[in-house]
Parts: sequence; C-alpha cells; structure tokens
Amino acid sequence: MSSSSASSLSALDARVKAFLDTHRGAWQDLNVPDADGETLHKLILDHGYTRALEIGTSTGHSGIWLAWALGKTGGRLTTFEVDPERHQQALANYKEAGVSDYIDARLGDAHALVPALDGPFDFVFSDADKDWYKSYLIAVWPKVSVGGCYAAHNVTSHTESGITDFLDHLNTLADARTTIDRSTSAGLSISYKVATR
Repeated sequence: MSSSSASSLSALDARVKAFLDTHRGAWQDLNVPDADGETLHKLILDHGYTRALEIGTSTGHSGIWLAWALGKTGGRLTTFEVDPERHQQALANYKEAGVSDYIDARLGDAHALVPALDGPFDFVFSDADKDWYKSYLIAVWPKVSVGGCYAAHNVTSHTESGITDFLDHLNTLADARTTIDRSTSAGLSISYKVATR
C-alpha cells in the first residue's frame, strides 16, 4: 500500500470514528445497534468482501459501518430505501461520515428492484420488511458468490412468521452454513455460501 493510500485510510478512520462517536446512542428509526454495526464491519474486513448489497437503508447507520470497511477492501455498497425522508437523511449521514464515495444509495421499492439486480455479490445484509425476508433470500442467494455471506437482522427479536419462514428456508439450502450471532438482543443470522459437489 502506498503512503498516500495509507494516509487516506487513516483519514477515513478518523472521520468515521468521530462521526460514530458523536452520534453514539442516538440512532433510532430502524437502525442497527452499534454492536451489530461492528459485527458487520468485521465480517467485511475479515473476508475482504468488495461487492456488498444492503436491503433496507433506514438513515444509514449500518451502511456507514459497511462502507467504512469497504473503503479498506476496495469495495462498494449498493443499498435500497423506500422512504424518501430516511433516504435523504442517510445521504446526509454518509456525507458527514465521509463514506459517500463507497455507496450507491438508491431510493425505491426493494420488492421490485432487488430481484432485478445482476450481481454477483459477496456480502448481503437484509434489514428491511421481515415478511419479505424469505423472498429477498430467494432472489439474491443465487447471486451470492461461493465464500460470500448473507446476513439478516432481527432474527431473534422479531417473532412474525416472515422471520420463521426465512430461517426455515435457510435450513433447506444445501450450500449455506448458518450461525446466529446473539451479541445483541436483535439477533443476526450469518450464512456463508459453500461449494457443493
């Protein structure tokens, strides 16, 4: 890594950390808690993922953690939000945190837009409407590369049938290895795609 690249990453670290520290504990409106953001960040870094998809932007907390990591792996995040106000707030938060260059933030209905994506992706984070969790998984899993990861939020904190259907479907996938991270009460399912014979 060149000295200029290292300097840029150091500046990114400082800017994102300052932003997150300033807003710590203030994230509401369907955002992930800090601990889950840290887990998502670590997943990207540990595996060197570069092609990331987020379903459900909210006001951008998880996207900042993801894009911060992608800034180090040379990757980029595509994220979808259906609510115009949350979308605009997320754009402002991305800019303030210094991660806008690593994010393609789209306003629109993920029900229609996500299945139309080409892929491939090596990291997916689902945190949108729970009744559609299974549908998102069915649409995106074939586009996840071997070694890639599909994470979903609120799998223990929410009890609606959509979560149960999602988890049941995960268990039918021969090429998925799933664990549940219970670091927070929300619960984060983490599924890696493996090669099958």
